[in-house]
Amino acid sequence: MTVSLFRPGAADAIVRGSTAPLLTRPVSQACTRSQMDEDAYAYWCGQIREVPRLHRKQWEFCYIAQVLATAGKLAPGHRGLGFGVGEEPLAALFAARGAQILATDLAPEAAEGTGWIETSQHARGKEGLNRRAICPPDLFTRNVEFRVADMNAIPDDIGQFDFIWSACAFEHLGTIELGGEFLRNTARLLAPGGIAVHTTEFNCFSNTDTLDHDSTVLYRRRDFEGFASDLAKMGCETVLNFELGDLPDDRHVDLPPYGEELHLKLKLSQWVTTSFGIAITRKAA
Repeated sequence: MTVSLFRPGAADAIVRGSTAPLLTRPVSQACTRSQMDEDAYAYWCGQIREVPRLHRKQWEFCYIAQVLATAGKLAPGHRGLGFGVGEEPLAALFAARGAQILATDLAPEAAEGTGWIETSQHARGKEGLNRRAICPPDLFTRNVEFRVADMNAIPDDIGQFDFIWSACAFEHLGTIELGGEFLRNTARLLAPGGIAVHTTEFNCFSNTDTLDHDSTVLYRRRDFEGFASDLAKMGCETVLNFELGDLPDDRHVDLPPYGEELHLKLKLSQWVTTSFGIAITRKAA
């Protein structure tokens, strides 16, 4: 089913420039159909052992990988930290390229009742992170460690990293403000020149009313702008592009029960949401 999307005025649609987001030159941007036609999308789908499809969750994995690869972080000598990794393929993908990875997730007792364990979105250890055999077993053993970590209470001794990532996780922290706190806290863990990249929910229906104080929250343009302002005061750069795409598939809104073949935007309660990636670079010393 296709429904009309909220559209801000032309001058309000994009923070910097008026070009559609490109996967090959990623900034902080939304999932759009045209990015899935780029060679980079097919490449990363192959790397994570998936067939390309029009699904925003697949886009999130490709976007995160492309941001980090573009920044030159997926290579030996770099340390990466993943939050809320579940059984996603990214830890294995990054380890296969030589990066040292610390993968984290909630303690099992804290994840009980959330539905994440039942849907394979929770990791009890690192064993489930290479189910797709993306990384040679011996290299995976050497390059990947796992520890329990609560994104709302990151351990003080977790260390410093060249890159940090999370996929569709920080919208589940309870409130919009807790999500912003998580972004600021992860930025503090970056080494100079490091980059954090996170994907989450973007309310493309309203810049005023939204879903907050719930198991899933929807971030508005103004929330991302506020986060970027806070991060700039910490010596971090975040370039924002809010273009939502103008192809027919970009105007399609998936309704419950959600499908697997065309799932770029969906209706959640009275709002329309899509995936948004935010890339945060800490300036070099």
